[in-house]
Amino acid sequence: MLVLFGALLHATWNAMIKAGTDKSLDASLISAGGAVCALPFLMFLPLPNAAAWPFIGASAVLQFVYFQLVAGAYREGDIGLVYPLMRGCAPLLIAATSGFILDETLSTGAVIGTMTICAGILTLAFEARRGGGHAIRLALANACVIATYTYVDGIGARISGNAVSYTLWMSLLPPVLLFTWATSKRGTVAVAAHVRYNWWRGLIGGGGSIASYGLALWAMTKAPVATVAALRETSILFALLISVIVLKEKASAWRYLAGAIIALGGLILKLG
Repeated sequence: MLVLFGALLHATWNAMIKAGTDKSLDASLISAGGAVCALPFLMFLPLPNAAAWPFIGASAVLQFVYFQLVAGAYREGDIGLVYPLMRGCAPLLIAATSGFILDETLSTGAVIGTMTICAGILTLAFEARRGGGHAIRLALANACVIATYTYVDGIGARISGNAVSYTLWMSLLPPVLLFTWATSKRGTVAVAAHVRYNWWRGLIGGGGSIASYGLALWAMTKAPVATVAALRETSILFALLISVIVLKEKASAWRYLAGAIIALGGLILKLG
């Protein structure tokens, strides 16, 4: 249930980036908002174990690349194409490789459930009405980044001694990298103006982002990484609800079919 709640938060902050006027700066703002939300809690938590700090550094670089690719993919293609490819391919990669990377053995039910969820997510790509080859390449590249940082953070959270502490410390460096990059490309005045008028977007989206990922990392300390990664990608169901109920967008038959397949996958995971 906590992972599913995190999936809802994940879909919400992604929708905020997609709906924003400047996707690159909005992605940076949401990353910064997560760091701001994390700061007050750091003094109440133990430091991560020393062995976890290299993972925190590696994760920061991967998160920087991730946010850049998210913004680029949403500029180039329809969310109906980009989001399913990014979020659907990553757990497939993890499920295919977790056996020899983490020496985790999935039950038959977990494998079937994971594959079913991924199939449902990828079904949404069929209903995309726009988005060309460049959008697809960006989405697939980001799927590789997502799979990589999932491994890095899954291992890092386990050896840190405290998954919440790991998540909060991990959130501090990516916005520094993102805003340094944005300032070098856009100039201080443009970046400052966007922050002035959209700071609330960063706080709301950032709080959701850090809470969503923290819940996933905590779950990875209790269950196989591949299973958690697949269940987390049910965020696409919440994205469907947001698009239909909040944004009043028309949903094709592909979206409803995907929703049914993803729900079936979640049930198989629970029973398996």
